[in-house]
Amino acid sequence: MGGMIQDTETIDEFLTRCSADVEEAVRKAAATEILPRFRRLAAHEVDQKSGPHDLVTDADRLAEQQLTEALGALLPGSVVVGEEAVHADPATYDAIQGDAPVWIIDPVDGTRQFVHGDDGFCTLVALAHRGTVLASWTYAAARDQLATAVRGRGAFLDGERLFAGPPAPGRRLTVATSHPDFTTEDQKRALRALWTDGLAPRPCGSAGLEYLAVARGELDAVAFSWEAAWDHAAGLLLVEEAGGVHITRTGEPFRVTGANALPFTAARDAGTAGRIVDLLRTGA
Repeated sequence: MGGMIQDTETIDEFLTRCSADVEEAVRKAAATEILPRFRRLAAHEVDQKSGPHDLVTDADRLAEQQLTEALGALLPGSVVVGEEAVHADPATYDAIQGDAPVWIIDPVDGTRQFVHGDDGFCTLVALAHRGTVLASWTYAAARDQLATAVRGRGAFLDGERLFAGPPAPGRRLTVATSHPDFTTEDQKRALRALWTDGLAPRPCGSAGLEYLAVARGELDAVAFSWEAAWDHAAGLLLVEEAGGVHITRTGEPFRVTGANALPFTAARDAGTAGRIVDLLRTGA
């Protein structure tokens, strides 16, 4: 497809025609750059970014490079916002605000798990346009699980439709929350309000896999305090298309373009989301 995308209908046509090509690109990047290094990383292939809990590996960098080239070729006129490219040049993040279709990439979501040999990591790709996430791919390569979503067309895991559904009445709600190392004091206070009767909070793992768990109805909600689009774009659409809801502390949906009231939640249903947000407000 040549030239810039002009409207949503044209993007819909692209997704109908090329979703399988995107899936192939995601699988290929994982097969060539990520899985061969899983449980085989050498010390020189792992670096720290902001601190010991913020890691990057050669797999992250090389998979993102491969995906950037492949996805850009599939959709001429599109741009890429990738976690590692933004770390190298923060100004590239501004493309999310622009008029061009944007691929949002986290090559290895859950790098800490990946480094430690845990299979709880995934590759996240989302396609957004003018602030709206239109499609997403969540690939847990070590588990060979692929979840996909296209706005208005549903969410699927390995071809089977996902429905989050409401939690059983009266059951304790399981909630995955931000790791304390990545929260401000104000955010810690808000999140501490979730430690109450009827809730069972725990620290989150890979954000992408936590969102998948919500979309599958295995986890009731997440409560996160950061807004990097590569961690959230793919999973939020997956939850939406499975019937779930995401809202910030001001009651608005989370925006991948930023300026969100944090922490925010994504949940299996509106009732659960409302309960979590009410608690986050009391703790603020």
